[in-house]
Amino acid sequence: MQFKIGDKVRFLDEKGGGTVIAILDNRMIKIETEDGFDLPVLSSELILDYRAQASYEEKAILSHKEKLEKVQPEVVPESNTSLINPWGKVKEEEGIYLAYEPHDQQWMLTGDLDVILVNHTPFDILYSLFLETEEILKGVDYGSIPGNSKTVLATISRDDIEDWTKGALQILVHQETVEKLYLPIHADVNVRVSRFFKEGSYTSNTLVSGKALISVIAQKSAFQYAGSEETNLKIGSRAQTVQSKTKTEIPFIDRYKTQYGEAIVDLHIGEIVNNIAGLSSRDMFEIQIEHFKKALDSAIENDYNKVTFIHGVGNGTLKNALIDALKNYENLKNKRASISKFGVGALDVLIGSE
Repeated sequence: MQFKIGDKVRFLDEKGGGTVIAILDNRMIKIETEDGFDLPVLSSELILDYRAQASYEEKAILSHKEKLEKVQPEVVPESNTSLINPWGKVKEEEGIYLAYEPHDQQWMLTGDLDVILVNHTPFDILYSLFLETEEILKGVDYGSIPGNSKTVLATISRDDIEDWTKGALQILVHQETVEKLYLPIHADVNVRVSRFFKEGSYTSNTLVSGKALISVIAQKSAFQYAGSEETNLKIGSRAQTVQSKTKTEIPFIDRYKTQYGEAIVDLHIGEIVNNIAGLSSRDMFEIQIEHFKKALDSAIENDYNKVTFIHGVGNGTLKNALIDALKNYENLKNKRASISKFGVGALDVLIGSE
């Protein structure tokens, strides 16, 4: 149900209600409860309080009075743009993120998803999104996002997922007060389609309302400054330079980051290489172990707290090899990961544990 500012609403599953005072995004609104508290609530958990709705004549009088008195309600976010987590602190590192959020949070693997571009920086950004179709990049969206805001780029069905996993994002950073200029950002979008059909890929976060598949586009710590000589160079050559720098400076483990200090790394061979043709069982095993070590070393270097490695069930060979490899590290602990989330095929590695 669509609500607007000023609507009187009641809770569906409990007593009480309040007045709508802000539209946070396409699924979340903020109400002022009858006790005087501001509370973010899913719109699906509310209904209109028809007993409190003004008559048509009363509404017309109130509307006319508001115009005369120039009463300005709280600003409603334009289009699909809304604030990031207005009801709490954002825990993820500052940067630009792409989030794929299922509409149905109980059945993650079915139904539509929102594709959300998140600007978790204090800067306004201008973005241009290109998607790859039949090996050709096509510009599909562009616009601006205020600092610490997010925008819904599209709502897609499961059949459309493959069209939204490969492409590129180009971003310009705007600041009102400038000491140094940031270079344009170019980042490749490359999300494996198979991740959309695994519940473990959808994780809790503080960037969007519900669990989502999160892809890191560029972290603020990796933004590049332009020097006085560099700003005089052609934009094209600078864009190529920042692309290579951004790629090399983003830690390997950040590809799998789910929230601050945590990551999930799937060691199934199909998640690591695109084509296993010609690989022996031994080859695949060595690739998995090397990928595990690379991810763990990167996590340790970048102060992660926990990495979950999905090793699968199988005959236990890979799991035992991981546990043996962990003996070569100090200040690490391991335990079976959440069975409800990963079954019996995953291992939590806790970093810095005494």
